[in-house]
Amino acid sequence: MFFQGKLSVVIPAYNEEKLIQWALQETCQSIAAFMEDFEVLVVDDGSTDATRALCRAAAEENQHIRMVGLVEHAGKGRALCAGTALAQGNYVAFCDADLELHPSQLENFMERLLRHDADAVIGCKLHPESSVDYPFHRRVLSLGYYALLRLLFNLDTQDTQSGLKLFRAAPIKQVMKAVLVKRYAFDIELLSLLQENGGKIISAPIMLQFNRVSSRIRLKDILDMFLDTLRVFYRLRILHYYQRHPDNQEILTVVESAEIFPNTTEYK
Repeated sequence: MFFQGKLSVVIPAYNEEKLIQWALQETCQSIAAFMEDFEVLVVDDGSTDATRALCRAAAEENQHIRMVGLVEHAGKGRALCAGTALAQGNYVAFCDADLELHPSQLENFMERLLRHDADAVIGCKLHPESSVDYPFHRRVLSLGYYALLRLLFNLDTQDTQSGLKLFRAAPIKQVMKAVLVKRYAFDIELLSLLQENGGKIISAPIMLQFNRVSSRIRLKDILDMFLDTLRVFYRLRILHYYQRHPDNQEILTVVESAEIFPNTTEYK
């Protein structure tokens, strides 16, 4: 079954020279199974290795791949903002470069998005139908963070940090312009703004095999994420900052300074 419309898959990448070519090829093959019209936007977040050159080479060989190269390393959130701004599809998906959450699962996400007339489908490790294999301490952290988010934001999803997400393009492009967080609480800010703007968010089960040996959560990372989350709450619920500042000009600056190959679109 092929879905109508165009899907843009945004993949942020930072120093991923060992796996990025495989990840891009795997993603294209997976998406081609259920979308006739699609693009894969790989956003190099200022890598210091050969990631950008490999992404450019992949784009030269495959017409479905586009490379966006940021001037400097700014964090996963900023890379996703840039990729979303440049996406040409009716739908926009986020996928991590390591493919721990395989992009083939986006077919189920798409079916759920259309069936429930939703604006966003978020992969959820806590979904009763999910099949996950990841460390116990990560489970504890996920449950604790979910409890905090329910208290502060009452979000319609149990798992905001999943790397696999699918959105309708129009609403996500609009709220993306107001996002300020570059790293730890990026997902919280994005989903909170989407829900605040009336967006319908639903969860989907995922299959997750935790396999990146180098992935470690440090105490500093946990503290930074907690503080960023509180800052988002303060701006959203106390200052009502986003109502007064719906457009973040920094996104425009980042996009305009990026290397885009092939350069077939303009920021909207």
